[in-house]
Amino acid sequence: MIKKINDYEWEIPKQDRPDMRQPVRLFATEPMINAARQDKSLDQAANVATLPGLAGPVMVMPDMHQGYGFPIGGVAATRVSDGVVSPGGIGYDINCGVRLLASSIEMEAVRGQLSDLATALDRFCPSGVGSKGSVHLSERDLEEICRKGVAWATKRGWAGADDIRRTEEEGCINGGSLDTVSKRAGERGREQLGTLGAGNHFVEVDWVEEIFDDAAAQAMGLNLGCLTLQIHTGSRGFGHQVCTDYVQSLQRAVQKYGIQLPDRELVCAPIDSDEGRAYLSAMAAAANYAFVNRQLIANEAREAFEAVFAGKMKNWHLHQVYDIAHNVGKLETHIINGEKVRVCVHRKGATRAFGPGSPELPDEYRRIGQPVLVPGSMGTGSWVLAGNEASLARSWGSSCHGAGRVMSRAKAKTSLHGEELRRELQAQGIFVRAGSMPGLAEEAPGAYKDVDEVVETVVAAGIVRKVARLRPLCVVKG
Repeated sequence: MIKKINDYEWEIPKQDRPDMRQPVRLFATEPMINAARQDKSLDQAANVATLPGLAGPVMVMPDMHQGYGFPIGGVAATRVSDGVVSPGGIGYDINCGVRLLASSIEMEAVRGQLSDLATALDRFCPSGVGSKGSVHLSERDLEEICRKGVAWATKRGWAGADDIRRTEEEGCINGGSLDTVSKRAGERGREQLGTLGAGNHFVEVDWVEEIFDDAAAQAMGLNLGCLTLQIHTGSRGFGHQVCTDYVQSLQRAVQKYGIQLPDRELVCAPIDSDEGRAYLSAMAAAANYAFVNRQLIANEAREAFEAVFAGKMKNWHLHQVYDIAHNVGKLETHIINGEKVRVCVHRKGATRAFGPGSPELPDEYRRIGQPVLVPGSMGTGSWVLAGNEASLARSWGSSCHGAGRVMSRAKAKTSLHGEELRRELQAQGIFVRAGSMPGLAEEAPGAYKDVDEVVETVVAAGIVRKVARLRPLCVVKG
């Protein structure tokens, strides 16, 4: 039974199932709820509500759809003292996330060079399944990346102070170690740093079409009518192997600690156990790898901009707006019933959205709240939002991460044609570079929800507020 709270909030009561320990709160419109009934996302959310040590309701964002164990868009906070950590609540692509860069390049001044820019980005940013980067890592390099994150790139001149300051956790989640990562994961990670991958990952040039909050946009350096660049990718084969390894090994932990689960995809371990600590360390290592991966791709994109625009304009520089993770588990302190409680917040296809005054934010964002980046489907708009203070009390400081799929990749490939889609996008003035036409079809706009409706839902719920809307110009996909 789903209970309507208001037009944008719903609840699956704890009493709905005898094994649920907490209710499920859903941020959605009625059509979104009806659409969610077509897959297993609502059942998965109720399953998550059975996990031990939940500190409060399980939250589900409006971009929800079926995932592995947790629904995509699911957020759950488990107490460090007696709760569990579940790899399915974080995902296979650990720290898949979005980085936004911005410029003062006016779109109208470079419209004639956009095709060249798309080609340059495709050339400078390696992409595709199994793609290899230009940086060849020693075991010592990989170990340092796992521990230090983006600080590793600083020593090599590949990351500036602003890049680090404007990255979630300053580009490093504490506790990461190569010691908790398998040899196979390390082998995969050594070859793929600085690569985009395939699937829904992309590099996209946009322009700032509309600004809704002048003060926040100014703080972020977003200029109306000017170019921005989004990078969407994660930890590549390194993170995928980490998740694969621990989904298998933690099956024994479930038996060891007598944890009852309605779905084996929710495999987990107590946070305060050897197994739980080992997974959190490996997850942090993969998350730090992903932060570095996006940093190197940002450098590659800056080189592409330089190749196209240097000598033709005074300032082609791309400055970092923010970098956020949307598949990660974070140890955070939240106020619950008036008391500070240490929890592990699982964000599976959901982003952090801390409000004004949060000490975790850089000085320039502490007054306005954290930037929240919500890319739309290919060929549609994307959004820059800002976290509201209410998000901490209402959604574990979280918001949506994108549009959310309504069509499986397999179905998209059979019902949509990549080459036809490419022509349609180019007719709209969007230059596409893709290594695979079937892969392009998987990510067609028709395979996703309307990102504007998703954003309207979280805005109406008071979690975030609008800052700017972006419109795509160039898309590079593996």
